[in-house]
Amino acid sequence: MGFGVQDPFYTKEKRRKPAGSMLAADAWLDSSLYEFWQALGRGYTRYQDFMGRFHVTGIKRFFVEILSDAFTFGAIGAVLMTALAMPAFDIIARGSFNKAEDYAVVFLDRFGSEIGRRGIRSDDSVALDQMPDFLIKATLATEDRRFYEHFGIDIVGTMRALATNATGESSLHGGSSLTQQLAKQLFLSSERTLERKIVEAFLSVWLEWHYSKDEILKLYLDRAYMGGGNFGVVAAAEYYFGKRIQDISLAEAAMLSGLYKAPGRWAPHIDLAAARGRANVVLSNLVAAGFLTEGQVTAARRHPASPIDRTADVNSPNYFLDWAFEESKRLIEDTQAPGNNFVVRTTIDTTLQKYAEEAITSVVREQGEQYRVSQAAMVATDTQGAIRAMVGGMDYGKSQFNRAIVSTRQPGSSYKPFVYAEAFEQLGLKPTDTISDRPVCIGDWCPQNYGRSYRGQTSLISAFASSINTVPVTLSIKTGREAIAQLSYRMGLRQEYPVTRSLALGVASVSVLDMTSSYAVFANHGLKTPAYGITRMTNSQGALVWEYDTDAPRERVLSEQTVAYMNQMMRAVVTSGTGRRAEIAGVPTLGKTGTTTSYRDAWFAGLTGNYVAAVWFGNDDYRPTNNLTGGLLPTIAWQKFMAYAHTNIAVAPVFGVDFVPETTMVADTAEEDDPAEERPPNLTPAAARKLLDLAERLDTTLRNATPLSEQAGLPLAPREGG
Repeated sequence: MGFGVQDPFYTKEKRRKPAGSMLAADAWLDSSLYEFWQALGRGYTRYQDFMGRFHVTGIKRFFVEILSDAFTFGAIGAVLMTALAMPAFDIIARGSFNKAEDYAVVFLDRFGSEIGRRGIRSDDSVALDQMPDFLIKATLATEDRRFYEHFGIDIVGTMRALATNATGESSLHGGSSLTQQLAKQLFLSSERTLERKIVEAFLSVWLEWHYSKDEILKLYLDRAYMGGGNFGVVAAAEYYFGKRIQDISLAEAAMLSGLYKAPGRWAPHIDLAAARGRANVVLSNLVAAGFLTEGQVTAARRHPASPIDRTADVNSPNYFLDWAFEESKRLIEDTQAPGNNFVVRTTIDTTLQKYAEEAITSVVREQGEQYRVSQAAMVATDTQGAIRAMVGGMDYGKSQFNRAIVSTRQPGSSYKPFVYAEAFEQLGLKPTDTISDRPVCIGDWCPQNYGRSYRGQTSLISAFASSINTVPVTLSIKTGREAIAQLSYRMGLRQEYPVTRSLALGVASVSVLDMTSSYAVFANHGLKTPAYGITRMTNSQGALVWEYDTDAPRERVLSEQTVAYMNQMMRAVVTSGTGRRAEIAGVPTLGKTGTTTSYRDAWFAGLTGNYVAAVWFGNDDYRPTNNLTGGLLPTIAWQKFMAYAHTNIAVAPVFGVDFVPETTMVADTAEEDDPAEERPPNLTPAAARKLLDLAERLDTTLRNATPLSEQAGLPLAPREGG
């Protein structure tokens, strides 16, 4: 069949049948969509009819909208509160309370005399109903007057505290309830953050659900820190007044109740006047709360509490004791010693400690304002590393932050001994060898000398004494900066720091303690000499727990030749360089000054044949000083301490330094058969200073006077050593 020929079976009826099927499908689709929309409309109408039953108008509509929004925001709030409460749930699930200090440690000085205590003094054996009623009322009047009324969070008290604090009378009221304070003591740290306050609130409510009010109050009175290492009012009553808690007076109860907020500020052994002022506020709170009348507190106002004299505790080497307590806890845990009470014998020398404190504080008070410097720190050891004195700041009562241990600052040029020592070890140089003082660059960093001038050819000892910057940078290029850093770690630095191009100029992080340990290597013939402060630990029954091994072998860090060279270099710093203010007549003194960028830190670290000490001056907020260099106040303070420390002892020579020491005697304080190294100087710093001045004046007078032998025409007797 060809195209164009019509199929005889292809009729007109067959052509119409497919078209009719399409029309039927289209009609079905249209009708289905119509019925769907009709059904949807009828459903919506029924929904409207149903919801219309709940439709309200007028005042009813207002309350319905409020209730609806309340449910909505309530649901959102419930989810949010659950999220915020999760940390509190975790703490409760762990079920572990914060521990008060686990150990009680009595510390002795190097000669066996008690110098202080650290750790717990706690006693929870007294029931709440046996405590004086006025003590409980004084506590509630000052800390939480609505304690028996709130659910753990005192909304009214918080609002009142906010209003009171806005008037500047923050000492009268606190924002936290007594339950919140207990929650913090039991579960949380002392950080001040919004998150901690939220968790504290949840834990307070949990405490109120699980404990009675009296149980919460008893826990608070037993666990509150009361200053002086005392936890709880029972231990505090014994410590401050030498009494049982049942026997204290109203005036004494008021003084104790004033300690909860700030025991370091209002403790009577720290500031009795402040403690009595705070107690007077507590008495006023008792009257304002309606617990007592003015007539009932009048006698307590007129006859304030008189605590036991704890002056010895205030004058203890507290910075050192804080550090020694941490070291003691580490030793107890390492040895797994049973019990909680220990006696620790330390290396501290109380006389040298007083000398160090006098040297630091007197220099800052006399010249600190001129140089805009407010803080200083010092650590002094003997040549074997035993810590004899530690000063962590100007006033422990105001700041317990130990700048000799915790704070790490850049040492500036006092880091240069590591650079030169590595050069002597690695390159075989000598102090008299010459080197070119000229511009030097590492990449795009080009250090300059202090005076922005260059000497040309100069000896290493002259460059070191004058603290030239380009020379140690040149040496660091030759030895490698990583080798210098590793040497500093072997010598005693423990804080890791990045090895940068400016390392040779002291851009590192060091502590005063570590600098002292490092310089002790030069005093100990090149042997590693880590500082230590504990020699012996026993338990309360006298059984030995741990003892320092004085015979333990020590690692050699530097050769004796390098030590001799470095000691000669550091001696030149004192005799003709930047540390001339460290010179002490009759004592071989040597060391190195250090000053950092913008005069933020000033150092002097040095040694004699008897002692090693490092001194730092600066500000806690890193504020620059007024052009203070290491050759000024740090060197002056170091010299004052060393001058005191070398009275009444045999002055030892320094290895590698050609110097004949002289012994300065200012008092005869021991029997003839007492060994000199065990005879401590027993003069106060002021007395020693006066006697040294008197000895100097007497020596000058004798030198200028005409000998009687010459006046009589007799032959002169030869002078000793002349």
